[in-house]
Amino acid sequence: MTHRLAAAFLAAFTVSIVQAAPAECTARSGASTAALVELYTSEGCDSCPRADRWLSGVPAAGFGTTRVVPLALHVDYWDYIGWKDPFAKPLFAARQRELAAIGRNRVVYTPQVVLAGRDFRGWPARSQFAEAVAAINATPARATIELAIAERRIRAEASVPRREDHEDTALFVAVYENGLANRVTAGENRGATLNHDFVVREWWGPLALDTAGNASLARPVGAQPLANGGVAAFVQSRRTGEVLQALALPACKG
Repeated sequence: MTHRLAAAFLAAFTVSIVQAAPAECTARSGASTAALVELYTSEGCDSCPRADRWLSGVPAAGFGTTRVVPLALHVDYWDYIGWKDPFAKPLFAARQRELAAIGRNRVVYTPQVVLAGRDFRGWPARSQFAEAVAAINATPARATIELAIAERRIRAEASVPRREDHEDTALFVAVYENGLANRVTAGENRGATLNHDFVVREWWGPLALDTAGNASLARPVGAQPLANGGVAAFVQSRRTGEVLQALALPACKG
């Protein structure tokens, strides 16, 4: 590969991350589509810790945020068997059911990986995951996203230029936290200490596009999730489940 071709290839996956001031950092999505990964999981599910470890290891496996935007959404429907997952929200179970309905899947389950809006059962095989991510990354993005973190406030802006992509398309924004650990004292994982990354702590959306194809959000957030995590956003068709673009911004240090 020539130096010119190599530079062009790298540019396709470039996301601009700028620390504008000690208290602010920003990111803008690139020309290629980043792969949104949603892991539906629960501390009450004995087959979920393996998937939690897998999601934590995604960046180290060579899938940085320019290629993959990982999120862990803890569902609450396992809480009845004796252990209440402290990270679970009914909202996440509702989103999982909505995606299942869009994809015409009859059941929801954990652990479930949803890749770019679609059920993806090949996640344990690294080669299969890599191939699927590469195909998504090779797709030109149909939306642009900008994110900013300034002190304890986040800002997200999205633009969808093609009018034919506007129908039923929305912006979603999440604050995620890394390095969480919890000792489980009941249920299927009783006695285990479980570790989690990319855990969604705040969620906003769907935020509808305006007539020009734009959507935005500005909100204050708690300091703790941002200290150990960041913010992610994605633009998705609520009719087909297709993700037009995704972006993550880890909180800048310093």
